[in-house]
Amino acid sequence: MNVKKILFISDHGDPLAELGGEQAGGQNNYVKRLATSLSKRKLQIDVVTHWSNDSAPRIETFGKDKSCRVIRIAAGRKGFVPKAEIADLLDDFYSEMKVLLNLEEYDVIHSHYWMSGLLGLAVKEEFGIPLVHTSHSLGIAKAAATGVREERRLKAERKILRNADRVIATTPTEKVLIGEFAGPETAVSVIPIGVAKIFEKIRLRKPPVQPTFVYAGRFAETKGLFTLLEAFQNLVKEGQAAELILAGGDEDDIDPKTHLPVISDLCEAVQGIEDRVTFLGPQSQKELASLFSKATAVVVPSYYESFGMVAAEAQACGTPVIASEVGGLQDVVRDGQTGILVPPEDAKALAGAMCTLAKEGHFAKDLGEGALKRGALLFTWPSIARLMKDLYEVIADEEYTPSLSDGS
Repeated sequence: MNVKKILFISDHGDPLAELGGEQAGGQNNYVKRLATSLSKRKLQIDVVTHWSNDSAPRIETFGKDKSCRVIRIAAGRKGFVPKAEIADLLDDFYSEMKVLLNLEEYDVIHSHYWMSGLLGLAVKEEFGIPLVHTSHSLGIAKAAATGVREERRLKAERKILRNADRVIATTPTEKVLIGEFAGPETAVSVIPIGVAKIFEKIRLRKPPVQPTFVYAGRFAETKGLFTLLEAFQNLVKEGQAAELILAGGDEDDIDPKTHLPVISDLCEAVQGIEDRVTFLGPQSQKELASLFSKATAVVVPSYYESFGMVAAEAQACGTPVIASEVGGLQDVVRDGQTGILVPPEDAKALAGAMCTLAKEGHFAKDLGEGALKRGALLFTWPSIARLMKDLYEVIADEEYTPSLSDGS
């Protein structure tokens, strides 16, 4: 079947939201880049998402020839709604979707995250449209990392993974986890995540005069931010001259004059090293690429990650990555080849890795060159869009029935 029109469901991940905010991270970027790349392959992509920014228009276009649309759904609560509460809006979300869209005109539904997956299953069941699902993060992985089980989410994810026509895992490690959680009959294909072209264009020129480490992401505990700050405290106490730059969080979290946090827990965590730490707030992709390219290493200390977009972006810039040895980060970063993997929540080990790269410039350079080669080989959106379109073609075929043998 020649697919032409795809519906993305990204309940809390508006692809046009400014990156770095509380609900604007890897998923938003993935949805935007995949949609844009698919539009270059002559597909029309509509993205439905919650209307979280009440000043944004209901419909906004992007992509090649403006063939992609974001369609924002109020679901009875226009304006910011915490991700944890969006699950309670799904019935209203679905009803509004059916009013705004002619759902029968889509060839494939591609849902992103578990709440979107429930909406995707509803469309599949009512209209008979095949469903592709990307989890972005798995509740079972989060439970293993935090010790907290979200039973509602786990039940929903198992249902989605078992009933989607195809599940996308972004790494081999995620594929194994999905099979263990949802059962071996789950049809899974591994398709990685690409990085924006700007990260490929801005290459590492020369290492900074003073060792500089960069973090980019949300200011959430599970992102390992406090582990990183403890590790950096240890590094400074050992007499290592170094700088730590943190990008992300919300603008209101940062004092624009001092570039230090206003959140009490973070203020306490940087006490005594204020002159070595800079909080920049949300950054554009161009700004992030520039930061990464000038860093000794980019640090991704997450407790869990299905993929690890920041790690892939840094490698595309030719910059080594120090990352937690968890989830997809184990596949994205090659220990000793493109970066260093350390145990999660281990500030001592993290400080040791930072110290190694700060002192061993030749090793850092070798890792950067390995990172550059790996980024160019695996994490390019044109190749990923080709794989995804081919997959859409297969599952849209009326005679296709997913089976274990298809789970490549």
